[in-house]
Amino acid sequence: MIALADVHRAFGANRVLRGVTLAVGKGESLVVIGGSGSGKSVLLKCILGLVPPDRGQIALDGQDVTRLPRDAFLARFGMLFQGGALFDSLRVWENVAFRLLRGPGRRPREEARAQALARLARVGLGPATADLYPAELSGGMQKRVGLARAIAADPEVIFFDEPTAGLDPIMAGVINALIRRIVVEMGATAITITHDMTSVRAIADRVAMLHDGVIRWEGPVAALDAADDPCLQQFIHGRAEGPIAALR
Repeated sequence: MIALADVHRAFGANRVLRGVTLAVGKGESLVVIGGSGSGKSVLLKCILGLVPPDRGQIALDGQDVTRLPRDAFLARFGMLFQGGALFDSLRVWENVAFRLLRGPGRRPREEARAQALARLARVGLGPATADLYPAELSGGMQKRVGLARAIAADPEVIFFDEPTAGLDPIMAGVINALIRRIVVEMGATAITITHDMTSVRAIADRVAMLHDGVIRWEGPVAALDAADDPCLQQFIHGRAEGPIAALR
């Protein structure tokens, strides 16, 4: 579904991506791990076309993303942002229906509201939540609203940026389970960025480690613990000592 071939991106002298080659199968849930500043968010922005790569190719379903009509291309994606990124001045249902109310394929307001309520129900939030404002919600509820917005237009590809950041372990487990269930039910292709190894094991079919601007390791989630890469083992076990620390 998504294929990156030798993707490079630098910001001045800072070479963030140094030749990333990675493929994500249709309906697959890939989790990208790596230290802070390793380029995970830049990688997502390159796929979305928000940051053009300096060189290399990115294809969506076999088509070069730079040649696709912009609105139609972005309509195929949904995104759950790290901080929720809900609009403070909009009610919950209006946040969920944001894409449905604007741009190509916009829906009548009542139809958009009905679809937003259905998506809220899918993430375990009842109709009483719909007319609240984001400030009236807990952090876990805000994440659920963000997830409902990400799936509102039935996207083919969903990005999750640190989906459990700032949540307690119980709520993080709830969000992980919701993400896994929804991705499977929708048959969507998912790419998740996270530092949380519990999330990795709950969400991933396959894992890729981004380190020093390239994919250092990739494989099925079941192969993580047996992998012999020292950087991967240091990262997944959170060890202060190891090759990553030595390189910083």
